[in-house]
Formats: sequence, structure tokens, C-alpha cells
Amino acid sequence: MIVTTTHTVPNREIEQILGIARGSTVRAKHIGNDFMAGLKNIVGGEIEEYTRLQADSREQAMQRMIKDAERLGADAIVGMAFATSVITQGAAEILAYGTAVKLR
Repeated sequence: MIVTTTHTVPNREIEQILGIARGSTVRAKHIGNDFMAGLKNIVGGEIEEYTRLQADSREQAMQRMIKDAERLGADAIVGMAFATSVITQGAAEILAYGTAVKLR
């Protein structure tokens, strides 16, 4: 599956737009990670536990978006982007979305 943030695929023509492909995940913080984050707030630096949590969340949302595009019969996803929203204190949704297309 070709996934691109651009609205075209180089050297390929979009034959058909199939619809929006999307995938999401909702993740909550872990109390142990929050403790470590609190310590980092005192001394400064990257909060690696949250960096990993966000990276894993983006990857899961993207894989779910690809599965959705495959269900639609797509060859590619163009205009791919991420969005996030707070669901409740300590939990956030990561959404991956783009336009599922058939290529010529």
C-alpha cells in the first residue's frame, strides 16, 4: 500500500477516489510512566515513555487506516494526516486518515 502525505503519487494517475480511509486508537497513560514524567519535569529532558507511547499509537492508527483502505480496494492513500484529541484526562485518541484511491 502506498501511503503519502501528498495529494498525488509520482508517475501514477489516480483513476478513482474510493473514500476516506481511517484508523484510530485511544491510549491512556500508565501510572509508572506518569511517575517518571514527573521526575523529568523536575530535571528536564525528553519524556521517553511518552515518546514511545505516541510512536506506538501513531503506528497502530496508521496500520488500521491501511486495513480500512484495503477493505475499500485501494492501491494507495493520498493526503494522509494524523489528528489527536483528548478523550478524558490521561487518555487521547490518535487518528490517521487520508483518501483511499485506485491508481491507473
